[in-house]
Amino acid sequence: MMDWTDRHCRYFHRLLAPSALLYTEMVTTGAIIHGDADRFLAFNPEEHPVALQLGGSEPADLASCARIAEQRGYDEINLNVGCPSDRVQRGSFGACLMLEADLVRDCMSAMRDAVDLPVTIKTRLGVDDHDSYQFMSDFVGRVAESGCSVFIMHARKAILEGLSPKQNRDVPPLHHDWVYRLKQESPDLEIVINGGIDTVDTAKNHLAHVDGVMLGRAAYQSPWILAECQQRFFENSTLVNREDIVEAMSVYLERQVASGTAVKHISRHLLGLFQGLPGAKAWRRYLSENAYRDDGNIQILRLALAAMKAG
Repeated sequence: MMDWTDRHCRYFHRLLAPSALLYTEMVTTGAIIHGDADRFLAFNPEEHPVALQLGGSEPADLASCARIAEQRGYDEINLNVGCPSDRVQRGSFGACLMLEADLVRDCMSAMRDAVDLPVTIKTRLGVDDHDSYQFMSDFVGRVAESGCSVFIMHARKAILEGLSPKQNRDVPPLHHDWVYRLKQESPDLEIVINGGIDTVDTAKNHLAHVDGVMLGRAAYQSPWILAECQQRFFENSTLVNREDIVEAMSVYLERQVASGTAVKHISRHLLGLFQGLPGAKAWRRYLSENAYRDDGNIQILRLALAAMKAG
């Protein structure tokens, strides 16, 4: 979820789902070691539990970044070997690492040796023509030799040439059954399923076969699904009110603007809050048309809500 699940998005999602484990957007080791680490690693205390998702292929660099993340207070380190973007491929990490299982195992071992935090992995089912169940199973088995026991499985393969990252999220067929089989054959591993999950009922059905569900685009585009999951799956099941969320985010926005954040960097994450309800279009339109007009408009969410009700 590069460029999507930044700390403002995660704060918003935490309000909706107090019990969910949140993940950062993928951050490269180079960005942390050679770039502005504060920019990429900052998070709000309210986000806990929160996992840092790393992109990289050098065991020593990944270990170094894992130690930095532990010092910063993250709750988990996750290695992404599922991203198919050209930018990631040029750096020789992401989904292309599925073709180098021994290297991935060594990367996981290096991070596990460096920190006391859980170290997990997010992967696909295969890459290009390497897309059989046996290939996936062998890859998972090799990586598990590192001691990693949590695998987040995006239930599609990645196609590295000819498809955009967006197309890679839709075009390759889903094989949820492969993920179910993997859990059956590896009951000692914690298997989390991802890909094509856009309703609470669908998530519930998957949980009959695997240990967890990761939501990606559905949680961003229709974020109320997080509140519904909170109500369905966790003891703290009071369903929040959308208007209360608007007010809480308005208070957050005011604090962030006072510290120099532009309104548009926060409001963009709330476009889908009323998805599927009357007035949703007016809500989106108001935010889209006004977020860039005044970087300090701390009333924008309240005004968008009023415009939605008036429309």
